[in-house]
Amino acid sequence: MKKSVFEITQMDCPSEENLIRMKLEGVDGIANLNFDIPNRKLTVYHSGEIGPIEKSLAELNLGEKKLSTSITDQEEFEEHQDQKKLLWMVLLINFFFFLLEMTFGLISKSMGLVADSLDMLADSFVYGISLFAVGAAIHRKKRIASIAGYFQIVLALIGFVEVLRRFLGSEKLPDFQTMIWVSLLALVANALCLYLLQKSKTKEEAHMKASMIFTSNDVIINAGVIVAALLVNWLNSSLPDLLVGIIVFALVIQGAFRILKLAK
Repeated sequence: MKKSVFEITQMDCPSEENLIRMKLEGVDGIANLNFDIPNRKLTVYHSGEIGPIEKSLAELNLGEKKLSTSITDQEEFEEHQDQKKLLWMVLLINFFFFLLEMTFGLISKSMGLVADSLDMLADSFVYGISLFAVGAAIHRKKRIASIAGYFQIVLALIGFVEVLRRFLGSEKLPDFQTMIWVSLLALVANALCLYLLQKSKTKEEAHMKASMIFTSNDVIINAGVIVAALLVNWLNSSLPDLLVGIIVFALVIQGAFRILKLAK
């Protein structure tokens, strides 16, 4: 058995972990995958050649770099029977906050909240694909990934058009207080999802590590919306909200292309 360790520089949260699991699902010879999200490390236990693994990881464009490959005597790995239950939990949390942020984003006229809601929806897609497609026929997984990816792109493009319309027109300032409170709730939800998934790995990781939370892209996005809300109030301008909306829509599209790579 071989043990290969990779650094994945853009593996910020469990949604990237699930993308990697799905991408490596069809690679022969893989016995186990061990993820260290805080340190952005992936350890692959495999009996086959490293080439197909490196190629599959490269196709995701997550900044992969092989650190080492060595021989190991380990042949038994812990099974996590509660994984499906946890995936359902984080899927429902993300989808609930997609609805919450979309609703209050429209009510408060905040493109930052609307964009962040789509980021939540994107994570829901990843967990949903994990639940409904992994282990099923390859063509089914590809079809679901393709639909999810294109749907995400369409929603983000609609968001870009709305940002442009608001920039050229005269819209009422977004409600900065609503932006702050809803983003704080979303931040707590993201931290909870990250905690639940990391807790399931080993007993040693049952506590919530600060590094897990603050290296998450999702939490950074929540913080960005809060900063934008404060700037909206301070500058009496909607531009900070529109700017953060553009940035998050771009991240949603980037995530969509990663999902589409699963359909290849």
